[in-house]
Amino acid sequence: MNTRNAPAIVILGAGSLATAQRIQQRYPAATIHGLSGRVEGADSVYDSFGQTLRGLYQEDTPIIALCAAGIVIRSLASLLSDKDVEPPVLAVAEDGSAVVPLLGGLGGVNVMAREIAEALGVAAAITTSGELRFGTCLLNPPQGYALADLEQGKRFVSDLLAGQSVRIEGDAPWLAEAQLPADAGAQRTIHVGCELRPARHDELLIHARSVLVAVDASVPDLAQRVTAALAEANIAQASLACLLASEQQMAEPALHQAAAALGVALRFAPHADNLLGMAGQTLPQARLSEQSGLLIAVAEAPLDVAQVGRARGRLAVIGLGPGAAELMVPAVKAELARAEDVLGYETYVRMAGPFRDDQVLHNTDNREEMQRARHAFELAAQGRSVVVVSSGDPGVFAMAAAVLEALHESSDPAWHRVDLEILPGVSASLATAAQAGAPLGHDFCVMSLSDNLKPWSIIEQRLDLAAQADLVLAFYNPISKARPWQLGRALEIVRQHRDGHTPVVLGRDIGRPGQTLKVVTLAELLPDMVDMRTMVLVGSSTTCVFPRDSGGNWVYTPRWYPADR
Repeated sequence: MNTRNAPAIVILGAGSLATAQRIQQRYPAATIHGLSGRVEGADSVYDSFGQTLRGLYQEDTPIIALCAAGIVIRSLASLLSDKDVEPPVLAVAEDGSAVVPLLGGLGGVNVMAREIAEALGVAAAITTSGELRFGTCLLNPPQGYALADLEQGKRFVSDLLAGQSVRIEGDAPWLAEAQLPADAGAQRTIHVGCELRPARHDELLIHARSVLVAVDASVPDLAQRVTAALAEANIAQASLACLLASEQQMAEPALHQAAAALGVALRFAPHADNLLGMAGQTLPQARLSEQSGLLIAVAEAPLDVAQVGRARGRLAVIGLGPGAAELMVPAVKAELARAEDVLGYETYVRMAGPFRDDQVLHNTDNREEMQRARHAFELAAQGRSVVVVSSGDPGVFAMAAAVLEALHESSDPAWHRVDLEILPGVSASLATAAQAGAPLGHDFCVMSLSDNLKPWSIIEQRLDLAAQADLVLAFYNPISKARPWQLGRALEIVRQHRDGHTPVVLGRDIGRPGQTLKVVTLAELLPDMVDMRTMVLVGSSTTCVFPRDSGGNWVYTPRWYPADR
């Protein structure tokens, strides 16, 4: 699939959900969009089908719509103009019995159609003339190859469909397997190579991505220098597969910026005395040349970039949110889809699934945070893509601080070169507040009542000051079998500064099956109403409660504050 965006699976009713989930197993980063009021269990909801499809199309997102093809075409008709740049759009029967590619022939829609059809156990309804005739799409070469001129390619394929024969120059196994009208004496030629030149009028020019450029981060204007070096060597830029640099420069921004500007991968090799040695060790059979102070290596066949050196290791610390799939942010879903290793407390790792067979799960006890963090860095330093899982938000009493502490304490340069990112999630306090209304609508204080990692005297001091300041209080880790008395003592401190009518919100397992929400007063609150899975929100002097029509109460804290307080 030649697209950088994960697909969107759009469904209209609950009867399509099972098929959508089967497709999502093929594309784990895909998001299932369900119609509001009709679908439960989708990753996100929408109100307008047409507006949603048009928005996704304009964002260049591949669309897999589980509905009739006509509905999709009518919804997108006003946007259809340049077929050369449109994303893949497919219609799939609700029961998965048919897969029809509609748009995006040059964006890999037929490839997607076959992948989806394989996942569903059916045949894709391919209608593209060239692909039906020749068994391959010449205008959308497979990975490792790039078409030099699309317009020239269209004319060339039209000639072949009209009956012209063709001969092949260069090495391209995928063409040898196609059903082309081959003739050694044909005037028309498919030429596969990496030289820099325009295509002849009777030629389909395809560039093999078989070129690597070894670079150094100290080179100024690196992307421009690479472009100039390729031109001097008479190599088409489309044949560039990747840049190669020393592992010691793995975190240098200039390298990553150059690779992004050139649209190629960035790989790393063990440090060598010079670029020649680094490239020679990485591709010993390649043809080497030096241009503009850079080293160019040309291999005999397209490079499998994943086998060239190694990638910069990545470690993402993610927050799953409170548990419901629709409350997990899209960036977290994408990170889970790309991960090779997933580490975390077993309960949270299970919440993050399902996983592919090739993903390695490292389940640990919830008390082994520092060991888990160090293990994550060890894996990422090997060039792997690693995810550390937290519930809620990873920066709120969770794994982000432990990961950063492990890095702070480490003198291993390989750990510090890892691409580290913290991805937020919906914390338990925010999820509970949203269910209740807006009790955190003004200033608030978030505290953990666990004294495992800090003295109880500090907790009491902070509680007293926060209660005096009339802040709304959010209590994490309020009580457990090992800490049965702390919540009672905390409430004694709060009651010294709060009226007994102060609203208190108790949210248990919010965002998970069996969630409960209860609103009581501070005077009514007893420790046995709470367990370790309960979020406790204690209102301020301005927090209000009023009944909601559907039953229960709304709770909110106004954004204003009385001037005489």
